[in-house]
Amino acid sequence: MAFQSKDKASFQENLQGRREMMTYPECKTEDSICGGQCDHQQNNEVVCQEDGENLWDAFGLLQIDTGWERISSQFPGNETGCSRNVLRKQRNWEKIISAKKKKRKHERERRRARLAEEKEPAPQLSKRDLKEITRERLLRAKETGPQLCVDLSMTSHMIKKEISRLAGQIRRLYGSNKKSRKPFWLYLTGFVKNSPIAEECLRMNDGFSSYLMDVTPESYLDLFPLETIVYLTPDAENALQEVDPHKVYILGGLVDESIQKRMTFQSAQEQHLQMARLPIQEYMVKKVNAKNYYSTTLAINQVFDALSTYYETKSWAEALKVAVSPGKGYVLRDTTR
Repeated sequence: MAFQSKDKASFQENLQGRREMMTYPECKTEDSICGGQCDHQQNNEVVCQEDGENLWDAFGLLQIDTGWERISSQFPGNETGCSRNVLRKQRNWEKIISAKKKKRKHERERRRARLAEEKEPAPQLSKRDLKEITRERLLRAKETGPQLCVDLSMTSHMIKKEISRLAGQIRRLYGSNKKSRKPFWLYLTGFVKNSPIAEECLRMNDGFSSYLMDVTPESYLDLFPLETIVYLTPDAENALQEVDPHKVYILGGLVDESIQKRMTFQSAQEQHLQMARLPIQEYMVKKVNAKNYYSTTLAINQVFDALSTYYETKSWAEALKVAVSPGKGYVLRDTTR
């Protein structure tokens, strides 16, 4: 019985020490109940190597659970601890963000579709289709477009070299007319079979016999009313103002090297025809050059380029810029500064 009393007293003393450790975690030098050692150099925390540590951890878990229950009781039905007002604002913000994302996605899809349409290659037409389109455009010009006639009655005054150059100019003139969006209907008058100019045109120009134009040995005076004729010559006094689709514009078939001065002017004057020149002096000025050379006489294909460009753009500045080469010694007025 004495032994049991002693053991009971020892058990109570041990239990009392454990309670003191839980209540006062400070380490004391006389504590030896846990059988562990205390380290005074590490923030005075008690390091218990046996049962005391487990009891202390359990008590900490109880404190955490108690605090969580207290927070949850303040916001019933809200596990995150936020008020209903905060949650409502958060949901609204999420809706706005979601709507913006959808809108940006829709805009990207529309942009991709638009770029795909722009990059979509135009349907490729065959050579036969392109040829037919050109043919229809030229034939339509015969009914509604302005008319231009190259008078070849003066080729007897030219040497063979000049005739060859004239044949090349006719080819370039016809090529420019084919490419034009608003073509003229072309005539070659005074075109005599087996003449030097006829032979040169057939020799130098591939497909000349199939050109879409009227080729005749007759004179333009027999084909058109005098009141509709406008003879274009660089020696005329009046500058051409407009290109009238109801007029017929006559070009003398003479090349630049021709020594026959004022021949086209004299021919038109004898027939009492209306004459005009390109408005080079009105829109261009002389530019200083080493050769001191200035000329307003243009090849027939250059004159046609001026007429065609003006008929499309209604701008003489653009027309003369295309037709008058720098070698003529003239530049547009606004480019001299």
